[in-house]
Amino acid sequence: MEKIDLKKEFKAFYNPTAKEVTLIDVPKWNFIVIDGQGAPESEQFSQSMQALYPVAYTIKFDKKKAGGPDFSVMAMEGLFWAEDMAVFMPETADRNKWQWTLGIMQPDFITREDFYHALKAAKKKKDNPALDKVRFESFTEGKSAQIMHIGPYSAEGPNIQKIHQKIAGIGGKLYGKHHEIYLSDPRRVTPDKMKTVIRQPYK
Repeated sequence: MEKIDLKKEFKAFYNPTAKEVTLIDVPKWNFIVIDGQGAPESEQFSQSMQALYPVAYTIKFDKKKAGGPDFSVMAMEGLFWAEDMAVFMPETADRNKWQWTLGIMQPDFITREDFYHALKAAKKKKDNPALDKVRFESFTEGKSAQIMHIGPYSAEGPNIQKIHQKIAGIGGKLYGKHHEIYLSDPRRVTPDKMKTVIRQPYK
């Protein structure tokens, strides 16, 4: 059986052009997610990432062992926001006050029961307190603007501005949370070649 690659199946959502901002309508998908607060370089952020991946891979291998379809584990995604949006502004940024939800999208044939079974198995294999916070939920983002950012995370500013300008140009208003999809492994790719989907929902 051929391995399912959701990034290819949903190319419009996970492989946008880097040349211009595109408008999309993101459907309802299931994710395994975890919430937290603090800078992306914080210990909590790291622990949260390390909690999601074991669960995601256990889901994948359990489904394959049971005779189900094989599929590629999706990229890590992050939603970011703050009660006071001033902490996102360059001149007043306070990364320690950032709130976030990290998640990995799941194929539609993965059930909540599959998740609970995998979570239980992951807890037996790995001693990570963040595993207690991992949950399974559906998420509908709806109308959004996005662009592929190529380069280091610290250089995202101009592309974020392009997205905001595009939304304003069509008479829309920013809505929801800043969304990033991390397509590159920073341990294997140099900063100038890293690919990150930057997305912003709007009304």
